[in-house]
Amino acid sequence: FMSTAMGFMHVPQNISAAISMLDLSPYQLILILTLFYIVLGMFLEGVSMTVMSLPITLPLILAAGFDPIWFGIFLILMIEMAQITPPVGFNLFILQGLTRSSITRIIKASVPFFLLMCLGVALITIWPEIVLWLPNLLYNK
Repeated sequence: FMSTAMGFMHVPQNISAAISMLDLSPYQLILILTLFYIVLGMFLEGVSMTVMSLPITLPLILAAGFDPIWFGIFLILMIEMAQITPPVGFNLFILQGLTRSSITRIIKASVPFFLLMCLGVALITIWPEIVLWLPNLLYNK
């Protein structure tokens, strides 16, 4: 219901236009989107994040000249990072249920994995060929 209402009120288009008026470089846009998804992941689960944000972010990414396949991988990494971001990180609660450890211990144990995913996002942003090598090979681009 909420995504339908947002679409009817043209919220994604208005937010996209406001961000595009900031005249950001492509790397500044990725940095802002990374922070946006980390904050969004603190309150929503993955499917909701995708449904709510994709109409806003995809036009921005395409206008910045990024490949949509690359953005799909970027989005998956962002959603997985969000799944281990407190307070709503669902994977943290799953691990707590499996291990019967305290949530504080699980959050501390997940920090290295969060940092590794940040490194992965930085690597695919600097060298998008990491993500695009196989699709380009398959489609002879």
